[in-house]
Amino acid sequence: MKVVAADSANPTAEASGRRSLADRLRLRFASGDLGLIPVIIALVVIWIVFELVNSHFLTGRNISNLILQSVEIGLLGIGETFILLLGEIDLSIAAVSGVAAAILVLLSSAGLNPWLAIVASLAAGAVLGVFQGVWVTLVGVPAFIVTLAGSLGYQGFLLAMLGDAGTVPIENSTLLGLATTYVSGVYAWILALLGVLVYLWALMQRRAARLRFELDRVPDLGSIGARVIALAVVSALIVLALNTYRGIPVAGLVLIVLIVIFSFVTQSTRFGRHVYALGGHREAARRAGIRVKHVRIAVFTLAGVFGAAGGIMGASRLGSASPASGGGNLLLDSIAAAVIGGTSLFGGRGSVWNALAGALVIGSVENGMDLLSAPSSTKYLVEGGILLVAVTIDTLTRRRRAKAGR
Repeated sequence: MKVVAADSANPTAEASGRRSLADRLRLRFASGDLGLIPVIIALVVIWIVFELVNSHFLTGRNISNLILQSVEIGLLGIGETFILLLGEIDLSIAAVSGVAAAILVLLSSAGLNPWLAIVASLAAGAVLGVFQGVWVTLVGVPAFIVTLAGSLGYQGFLLAMLGDAGTVPIENSTLLGLATTYVSGVYAWILALLGVLVYLWALMQRRAARLRFELDRVPDLGSIGARVIALAVVSALIVLALNTYRGIPVAGLVLIVLIVIFSFVTQSTRFGRHVYALGGHREAARRAGIRVKHVRIAVFTLAGVFGAAGGIMGASRLGSASPASGGGNLLLDSIAAAVIGGTSLFGGRGSVWNALAGALVIGSVENGMDLLSAPSSTKYLVEGGILLVAVTIDTLTRRRRAKAGR
């Protein structure tokens, strides 16, 4: 009987644990698994270019505005990410945000408690999401058609609610405070430190879990240290800049907290694994015993809730709701945020963090163009080009993964 030492029972995991960061990057590039690396590089390039062109871009005031601009796109992007993970698409999420904003403002104007108005708006988003999920799942109409019809119908709801009143301002200080409250000074530094410590804890937990279950691709301590140091440096620079203005916007913290929570949901819960399984191969997921219909309806419901959350934050930032709420290029921005961030259009691959990365890219481009007083035509051309590049990268990455047998 051959005795195998415990620490060498899994040579693959052991070898993976010894690989350097450079080796890991080469392997990931060869297999097409680049994660957020291209997006981070693109974001750095965009910030450098706009700072060189306009020295106000990286000031505390402008970074604060950039964060607030990105919150609504990021929230809608999270909802769209869940839909894309199924291999579907939601063309109504921006219209849902407009309906939620109108409900929030009208209920607040009628004297309802602001927190109850927020709950009612989120509930409305959930109802619209359930409706679409049931129609897609049980009736069998393609999501593209159902959500396109929903987008048109919800715009009708919005006009019916606000048509006579037009733009309705928010007068409640609590609702306005969602986008005008900041954490500054030493409290901002404490929050940044807590964020870095939580990130370190999460990386160490992931490493311990992979070692415990003898999986490959075990992060080595050197790469963990490099990631934590990089996050600490970036966090310190951002806090330094933001403290020169008003501090960290609470709206941005809400977005980060939601991303952390739902990143855990997708990566570490049964529901999250089922979402990825459905996006990867629906029939295989059904045969594995996954309740396909329940998961699909739940995902559309989540998208509706995130659409409503984005509408609430958008209304708070603008201080009003109008028949134009949820309009413009918000829908395309939310889809672009998910795709540019790295979520695959083909389903089964992506992360909630992709929505944040993509929202920052879109928000940075729009913010920088506004500082340069660029015409709308230029903004649309640049954003369209970025989206095309992102989808092209996704397609090529999918081919690389297929060739690598992943």
